[in-house]
Amino acid sequence: MYDWWRSIEAYFRDRVNWHRVGVVLGLSIMVIALYVLYKLLRGIEPREVIDAIRQTSALNILIAALFVAAGYITLTFYDYFALKTIGRNEVPYRVAAIAGFTSYSIGHNVGFSVFSGGTVRFRIYSTASGLSAVEVAKICFIAGLTFWLGNIAVLGLGFVIHPEAASAVDRLPPAVNYAAGVMLLAMLAAYTIWVSVANRKFGRGGWSVTLPGGRLTLLQISIGVVDLVCCAAAMYMLMPSAPPIDFISLAVIFVAATLLGFASHTPGGIGVFDAAMLLALSQFGREELVGALLLFRLLYYIVPFVLSLAIVAFREFVMKSRRRVTRPRRRPSTAA
Repeated sequence: MYDWWRSIEAYFRDRVNWHRVGVVLGLSIMVIALYVLYKLLRGIEPREVIDAIRQTSALNILIAALFVAAGYITLTFYDYFALKTIGRNEVPYRVAAIAGFTSYSIGHNVGFSVFSGGTVRFRIYSTASGLSAVEVAKICFIAGLTFWLGNIAVLGLGFVIHPEAASAVDRLPPAVNYAAGVMLLAMLAAYTIWVSVANRKFGRGGWSVTLPGGRLTLLQISIGVVDLVCCAAAMYMLMPSAPPIDFISLAVIFVAATLLGFASHTPGGIGVFDAAMLLALSQFGREELVGALLLFRLLYYIVPFVLSLAIVAFREFVMKSRRRVTRPRRRPSTAA
C-alpha cells in the first residue's frame, strides 16, 4: 500500500508542472472575476460613489486606519517569528519590522508577492544583517506558513459558525461549507499535533527548515488570526450602515475574497477581490459598497505602498551616503 502511494506521489511530482497549473488557475480566476465585475459595475453612477465616500464618517475612517496600522504591525511579527525559527536571534526587531512592512505592502501592490516581496526582503536582510538568499527564502516560507495557518483558522471557524456567509461567495450549500469548516479545523488540529510529537523538517539539505513545535504553532496561528481580524475590522468600519451585517459574516466573506485575490496573483487582488465582495454582499447598494471598497484600498494598499517606497528610497539614500563617506580618498599623484 505504501509503495503504491509513493508511486502516485512520484508520478504527480515528475509529470505535473505545478507552476503552470498555478498560472492557469490564477488567470482563470482573474478572467472570470473581471467578467463578473463588469456585469456588477455596469450602469453604476460614479457621482453616487463619490457621494457615498463623502458620507462615510470621518471617525469610522480613522478607526479603520488604526485597524490597518495594527494589521501591518502584526505583519512585522511574521518576519520576526520566522527569524527566531531559523535561529537568527541576533537580527533586531527594527530590521524585521522594516523588511516585513515594506515587503508585504510592495508585494500586495505589485503582485506575485512571493517574488516581489522576497526581493525586497533579500535587499534589506542582506545589507542590514548579512542574511543569505537561502535564509531569506526560509523566512519567506515560515511567514507564508503563518499566513496560511491563520487563514485556515479563520475560515474554518467562520465556516462552522456562519456557513451561509461562505455560501454567498462559493455558492455552495451551507451544509457543505459547514463540513468544509470542520475539515479545515481538523486539519489544523492534526498539523499542530504532528509538529508537537517530534521535530519536523521541510525541505532537503541546506534548504531544510525545522518547523515550529506545537506551542510555537499556536503562536503562529494567533499571529495570523490577529492580522486577518484587523483587516476585516477595517473593512467592517467602512461598510454602509444599512442593511446591518454582523462582523463574523463579513470576516468570512472578506477572508474568502482575499484568498481568491491572492490566488489570482493580480496586484492587490484587484478585480478578483472586489468582484467577490460585490457578489457576496449584493444586499448593499452597489455605489455605497464600491465606495467602501475604494476607501479600503486607499487605506490598506495605496498609503502603505507610498510609505514603503519612501522608506526603501530613504534607506538606499542613507546607505549610498555612508559608502561615500567611508570610501577612502585617492591621494593626488605628485609630478616628478
